[in-house]
Amino acid sequence: MTIFQNIKLSILDNIATITFNRPDRLNACSLEMADEISNALDQLGDARVLILTGEGRAFCSGADLQSTGDKSISGGQAAYQSLMQHYNPLMLKLSRLNIPTVSRVRGPAAGIGCSIALAADFVIASEKAYFLQAFVNIGLVPDGGASWMLPRLIGKARATQMMLLGEKIYGAQAAEWGLIYKQVSEEVLDSEVAMLADKLANGPTIAYGIMRQNIASAMENDYASALLREAEGQRHAGDSMDAREGAIAFLKKRKAEFKGQ
Repeated sequence: MTIFQNIKLSILDNIATITFNRPDRLNACSLEMADEISNALDQLGDARVLILTGEGRAFCSGADLQSTGDKSISGGQAAYQSLMQHYNPLMLKLSRLNIPTVSRVRGPAAGIGCSIALAADFVIASEKAYFLQAFVNIGLVPDGGASWMLPRLIGKARATQMMLLGEKIYGAQAAEWGLIYKQVSEEVLDSEVAMLADKLANGPTIAYGIMRQNIASAMENDYASALLREAEGQRHAGDSMDAREGAIAFLKKRKAEFKGQ
C-alpha cells in the first residue's frame, strides 16, 4: 500500500477509511492532497464501504490557497487547470465508486471540502460541524460540483443562499434542510459512523453500487430512462450470489449473510 504524505488510508473488516491528515492546516486540500485521495481510491481493494474524514478538529477547510509547492494555485488560469487536472477528476472518481460512502464531519467542511463531504451517500456531522461555500467572500465561484449538488440536495433557494451569501450551515440546520443524513453530538459521532459503516460493509455490495449509479443517472435523465436502468441493474444484481443468499434467507426466515459478491 502506498505511503501518503497528506492523507491516511486504512482498511479493516471491509471498511476503508481515508483520513485527511493536515490538521495544522485544518486539512486544507492542496493539489498534492487531492491527487493522494484520488490515488487512494484506486487502492480500496475488497473494501465494501468507504469512510471519509479529517484528522483533528476539521473535515477539510477547502483548497489550500497558501500552498507553496510546484502545483500552487495562482490566478484564474491556474485555478482552472487545478480544477480540471486535480479536483474535478477526484470528484468524478468519488461519484463513480461502486461501494457506499460515508462522510464523518467535525468542524469545517468548506469549499472543496464541502463538496467532498456532500459527495458521500451518507453525511454524519457533529453539532460543531458546518458546511460553507465561502467563495463569494474572496470573489470566486463555487466549484467541486457544488453548483450541481446543492440545488439537487436542498433546492434552488437554499443553494442560492449558501453560495451567494457565504453563510455557515451548522449540523442541525444542515440535517433539517436535508443537506446531510444526520447530525449527532460530538461524543457519539465516531460510534454512529462506525455502526452505519458496519451495516453497509455487511450489505449487498453489488446492489449498493448499482443503486448509487441509478440514483445519479435518474437525476439527469427522464422517467423512461430510469425504468430501463433499473431493469438492467436488476438483471445484474439478480445474478449475484448475494441475491441468491437473500432469496434463500427470505424463504428460511433468517437474516441474510451478504458477502459482497
